[in-house]
Amino acid sequence: MPDSGGLEFELRRMQPSDLPEVLSIERQSFSHPWIESTFQGEMQNRGISHPIVAVSGPGGRLIGYVLYWLVGDEMQINNVAVHPEWRRRGVAERMLRAVLEDAKDGGAAFAVLEVRESNTAARTLYEKKLGFGFLAVREGYYSHPDEAAIVLGLPL
Repeated sequence: MPDSGGLEFELRRMQPSDLPEVLSIERQSFSHPWIESTFQGEMQNRGISHPIVAVSGPGGRLIGYVLYWLVGDEMQINNVAVHPEWRRRGVAERMLRAVLEDAKDGGAAFAVLEVRESNTAARTLYEKKLGFGFLAVREGYYSHPDEAAIVLGLPL
């Protein structure tokens, strides 16, 4: 998957051996990061959970991840993060486009997610590049710090 900068990466299901890198990216990306047991639970929940990692280069360096649920015909995107060194290179957009297509192939008709109201970079990606539209506001959704979530949706 090359982008305009020549960056190539592959997507695969998250494995327990990925957790140190996933947790490092998580801590660098979020003010209230998920803990190890949350990711472990998602990896074990093969019924609805799809924890996906992006790996690049020799040795398969983990550069990002996306975690979504597929329940019936709805895709719920729960977590997206890219290592700070790899941001602004199209990694998140390409990961999301790939998992949106996979979810659609798996029977999803609609995708939904929540994003911090102040996260303009993520909102630009979701709304302007991927076509998600506004659905609702969830006041006080994020507690660290207290902030509203914008709920976005996308017909697949």
